Order: sequence, then C-alpha cells, then structure tokens
Amino acid sequence: MSSIWVICRKELKTYFASPIAYLLMTMFAVIFGFFFWNVVGYFVFMGLQSQMRGGFPMSLNEQVIRPLLQNVSVIGLFLIPMITMRLFAEEKRSGTIELLMTSPVKDTHILIGKWLAALLMYVAMIGVSLINLAILFVYGQPDLKPVLVGVLGLLLQAGGLLAVGTFISTTTRNQIIAGGATFGVCLLLWVFEWVSGYETAAWAKVLGYMSVVTHFESFAKGVLDTKDVIFYLSLIFFGLFLTSRSLESLRWRA
Repeated sequence: MSSIWVICRKELKTYFASPIAYLLMTMFAVIFGFFFWNVVGYFVFMGLQSQMRGGFPMSLNEQVIRPLLQNVSVIGLFLIPMITMRLFAEEKRSGTIELLMTSPVKDTHILIGKWLAALLMYVAMIGVSLINLAILFVYGQPDLKPVLVGVLGLLLQAGGLLAVGTFISTTTRNQIIAGGATFGVCLLLWVFEWVSGYETAAWAKVLGYMSVVTHFESFAKGVLDTKDVIFYLSLIFFGLFLTSRSLESLRWRA
C-alpha cells in the first residue's frame, strides 16, 4: 500500500506543480458557478410566480440541487480526459516509462496509484464547487442526504470514466490523442442511452444499460440503488483491468 501512496502523491505533485490543476479547478468552478447562478435565479423567479398564484413552496432539492448535480456530471465529461491524458502518455513521451516498468513496483500498484491521484484531482475540483452548495444550506433548508448520495454518484461515475481514460493513456505517447480518444469513449458511454428512446430490441436495451447517464439518474434523485453502484464499480474494475493488461504488455517490451 505504501508504494500506491508514493505513486499517488507523485502524480498529485505533478498536477499541482504545473498549471494543470489550477486551470481545471478554475474552469470547473467558473462553469459550475454559472450553472448555480442560473438555476438559483430560475428557482427564485419561479418561486415568486408560485407565491403570486397561491401555489405550493418549491423544493430546493428537486429544483436546484438535482439539476446542478446532473450538470456537474456533464462538466466532468469534458474535463476528465484532461486529467487522465498525461498519466502514462507523458511517461512514454519523456522516456521514463521504461524505468517505471522495470522497477520492482507491481503493475497493480502503479495503475491504482495513478488512478487514485486522478480521482483525488477530481475530488479537489468538486470540493471547490461545493462552496456554492454550502450557500444553499446557509440561506435555505435543503435535505442533506440527497446531496451526499448525489456527490457519491458523481465520484463513482468519475471513477469509472477515469479508469477508462487511464487505460487509453497507456496506449499512446501523445497526450492530445489520449485526451481526444478518452473524450470520444466517454461521449459514447454518455449517448448510448439515446438508442433506447426509440428502439426496444435487446441490443438497444444493452446499450442503454451501458450508458453512464442511465445509472446516475437515481443518484441525482437522492436514491442509492445497488445496481447502479455495481455498474460503476464494474466499470472501474474493467477499466483498471484493461490498464493492467496494457501495462503487462509494456513491461514485457521494456
């Protein structure tokens, strides 16, 4: 476990020793801030309209937090490839991959350490943006449990996509190619759900089930469904398994 933490800490230092971490956190915070301002503004407007018509009070969780969590998952679709594209591609480009592969550290420790660093980078991005949600708890009374379930869903979804991106980064020495390919795969995993909207065949249902959007809907509602947790954990395992096989191939070539 110590070797995993050493590799993880090294990757985190690489992120924060360059503009990468600060750029990603700033981009994430600005985009999330705009979404927050827009959703809250619409919530206030609709709340005033409802009061004038004698309607019922609106729910912060349903009208603000749920759309925000769904929007955050969209932001991650674009930024996750920027996190993973350098994990192994940079090692290949700089020539340090041979040293890494011939070291006594196990392949599983290397890939878990790098994947964990990428996940912690994503957690840092989420953490900065959660300041906006804290404002809702200061001035409103949203239910905390759906927020925690939604954040857990974001981390599980990101963990799966980061695992896929980690694998793709092992297949090339070009960071741009790794980032573009990761974005393409993440986008496919995102839009697979569209097929089930007009097709009822078995293959369409399978594609719909493979969509990361399908399994995040329950988290956004504050519902912790076991099948959705299993899906994301399976995606993480599958991505890391492919990474392990790719690293094994690199080790033999090294």
